[in-house]
Amino acid sequence: MGYGSYKASDWADLKKSRKLSESSPVKSVFKTNSVSSFCSVYRISPRESRDSLTSPIAVPVIIGFDVTSSMGYLAKELAVSQMNQTISSLYEGNIIKYPHVMCTAVGDCKSDRYPLQATQFEADIRIIKQLTQLYLEGGGGGNDGESYNLLWYFASRLTSTDHYEKRREKGFLITIGDDKCHRSLTRQEIRDVFGQETEYDISNEELVREAEKKYELFHINIEKDDDHDYQVLADWQRYLPGRITVIRKKDIACLSQLIISLILTGMGASPKEALAGLPQQAAKCLSRSLAMIKTEKADKLVF
Repeated sequence: MGYGSYKASDWADLKKSRKLSESSPVKSVFKTNSVSSFCSVYRISPRESRDSLTSPIAVPVIIGFDVTSSMGYLAKELAVSQMNQTISSLYEGNIIKYPHVMCTAVGDCKSDRYPLQATQFEADIRIIKQLTQLYLEGGGGGNDGESYNLLWYFASRLTSTDHYEKRREKGFLITIGDDKCHRSLTRQEIRDVFGQETEYDISNEELVREAEKKYELFHINIEKDDDHDYQVLADWQRYLPGRITVIRKKDIACLSQLIISLILTGMGASPKEALAGLPQQAAKCLSRSLAMIKTEKADKLVF
């Protein structure tokens, strides 16, 4: 998948036809009442990102976001604003010339019926059209964690990309949420979610090692300004040291700029260089966020 290219006019038309705005209720943006076969990850063939005439050097970008409990606001923010801003910035800054973007909805495999959903890799307005087809289950088990690790398993074993297979280059995988990550995937959980058999439970450390072969991994924790923030951050540091950052819920309007900055650091920029490329207000908002990212310092940006 991944034909065509993203156009501002297509976004304007979609926004007008769907009446998408910041004031739109979540249910008017995401109208599906159950997971469609299109977004299901159960017994699927690998999602593909292939080079084409319109995307001769396709670079896969996976954005995974928490849809449990009260996190519907995050999905809506992505659909009505942040995803368009992210894609537009990739193109306008010539950061990734041919991005193939996939959106994934993350839940809790210990309590939810549909703890992972995934769109196709796309390069045009279908990115956002498919995003709004995801089902916001709104579950979560109140069990001190969510199943972000499902996306690491999915990315490593159920995506197939020319960027990795032909060029041995990595794509980008960014998860976004406000909770800890469960520490492993059990054989039963893998069987229930993906319909696949494994010989043993898989720890997060092993899942990260596998996913890092194909993707630069990052996680954005949305802070709620309480003591839980520190516990969540400490927990994530054990899995993605130097690749975990934060953004306050009140600063969610800067989310797209944080995503772009993380991609830049994954491409070789230092956090300082990524910060310098932001508008002044966004730089002020995200200075702490980027200070948390650790990279091998690059003298120049490598595109």
